[in-house]
Amino acid sequence: MTDTSTQPSPAPTLRPIAERAQPPATLSEPPQALGLRWRPLERADAGELHGLVAAIEDADQPPTRTDVDEVAEKFDGDWKDMARDSLAGWDADGVLRAYGTAEVRPGDSRTVRAFLDGGVHPQWRGRGIGRALFAWQLGRGRQKLAESGKELPARLAAYAEEDAAGTRRLLAAAGLEPRRYYRTMRRDLAGELPVVELDAGLRVVPWSPELDEAVRFAHNDAFRDHWGSEPATAESWSTGRSKFAPEWSFLVLDEAAEPVDGAPVVAAYAMTGRYEQDWAVAGYTSGYTEILGVRRAYRGRRLAPALLAASMAAFRADGIQYAELDVDTENPSGAHGLYERLGYEVRHGSVMYSIEL
Repeated sequence: MTDTSTQPSPAPTLRPIAERAQPPATLSEPPQALGLRWRPLERADAGELHGLVAAIEDADQPPTRTDVDEVAEKFDGDWKDMARDSLAGWDADGVLRAYGTAEVRPGDSRTVRAFLDGGVHPQWRGRGIGRALFAWQLGRGRQKLAESGKELPARLAAYAEEDAAGTRRLLAAAGLEPRRYYRTMRRDLAGELPVVELDAGLRVVPWSPELDEAVRFAHNDAFRDHWGSEPATAESWSTGRSKFAPEWSFLVLDEAAEPVDGAPVVAAYAMTGRYEQDWAVAGYTSGYTEILGVRRAYRGRRLAPALLAASMAAFRADGIQYAELDVDTENPSGAHGLYERLGYEVRHGSVMYSIEL
């Protein structure tokens, strides 16, 4: 099966990415006067990094929490080079107090993106550590964009919760602008659940490992016209699944279509996560639809509502109280309106900040 969606699209006339990115020749660590000793993160630091992330989340009270498995996943992926793409600071007692990373994913073929992530322990804020560390991240992100060699539009990006005023001030001060807004929505499962009938030849089936590669191809097709989305490679598609819930994930197969390389045609899919560490914070149990996609040729045929209905039924059968998902407020398929009609309500929001190159 040839994945043509991962082939680079023709780019508009642009200056070379090495010029647009303006990468610094060298990177400077935050000054020693800030009181931390700096080095890159290593996989052996995952447990300690989780402790730092937990302290940050306890102080900032975001609506979700990160568990140790998710932190460990930050080190997964052959495309990652933590020795060059991360920096962390330890205090004089050997306690991790700050970290920052820059990541460029391998499949980008329309816009090459550098994602910046990090944080500072609450007790060490207000000293300039966050600004100095983020300056390093921006510099490394610019270097990685230039190193990609992809003559495409480029982006330096970071995310913040809508009510995270301190983070948003830091990003704005560094020259990033709010570019995209996202909403997390939830649907109470206590009432009547939707029942959706599909056209003949279309059938909802559970996700299975043997269909996962066909799902990846469907995903790359479904999201070709979504802002900010880039093709998933086989490796990037299969990483970051510590919370994947196959028992709550469903596909729509087109049984009338000719199989492709022996695999049935996946017309749509819903990949779901089980984030139990969030339940105590939220005050209820939930199943989270992480990715919902309908291939363009199948839009307008109620495949998305059918998949969400299947997931809702699976959630409730397992005693779950709410269905949740995220939506880009400018989604071109009108997803926000669809979710509202299915009974989803906005719970909270987040913002992507970026520098566009």
